[in-house]
Amino acid sequence: MNSEYQDLIEVARNAAREAAIAIMRIVCTEFEVQRKLDDSPVTLADTEAEHIIVGLLKAAAPSIPVVAEEHAAAHGLPDVVAPRFWLVGPLDGTRGFVELRDEYSVNIGLVENGRAVLGIIGVPNKGLIYTGAGSGTATRQSLDGKPEPIAARRPPAKPVVVTSRMHGPSRKIAAFMQTVPSAEQKPMGSAYKFCLLAEGSADHYPRYGNTSEWDTAAGQAILEAAGGSVVTLEGAPFVYGKPKYLNPGFIAHGRP
Repeated sequence: MNSEYQDLIEVARNAAREAAIAIMRIVCTEFEVQRKLDDSPVTLADTEAEHIIVGLLKAAAPSIPVVAEEHAAAHGLPDVVAPRFWLVGPLDGTRGFVELRDEYSVNIGLVENGRAVLGIIGVPNKGLIYTGAGSGTATRQSLDGKPEPIAARRPPAKPVVVTSRMHGPSRKIAAFMQTVPSAEQKPMGSAYKFCLLAEGSADHYPRYGNTSEWDTAAGQAILEAAGGSVVTLEGAPFVYGKPKYLNPGFIAHGRP
């Protein structure tokens, strides 16, 4: 990992840590749930976490623009896609947060020329932070611990397929499960699914529903650093800076 990436990892890791602490403080209160224009939920935890993350990223690297979920919802998306920018999902899986499940995450990804090159995911309720910035650099750590290397695994005799809890059962998921004999399906929320593939706890993650780029950039960077992959449903490279920062369907895999 080059020295600039190492510096940016440290900044983003600290931002994810501080955001996770704020989220866990708010989850213990009687927080209010509001609705955005697309009817998705938003809470004080979303906005407070984003304020912390964006402030720390801009202070450390003012030349790198930030595309953040809640700011985009309130003020719109940038008119021009920069060659290098941060993608921030301050609380991915807000529904899980509202329902007091531990399936929510803090996502911070760096994109360069359409590629997710660096990623940090914090999992507040589990006290974990995952990072990655290039082949062989994927790590996992506790909020106050030291990073330890992680790697995706080759699929075992009984692979684990993680799927979206929000979208529920579907014919496409059922068809995918038919292609993975003896597989166990685990529905869950948030980008934490990428982390399970990266650490070798799961093997496949098919996604047919809509996602935004801030939902996937950090997870893709971490998974690819761990030896896994993310491709479109047609098998093409998964890139960023697309119209409205929206993703097509994709399939993430652990190690081939």
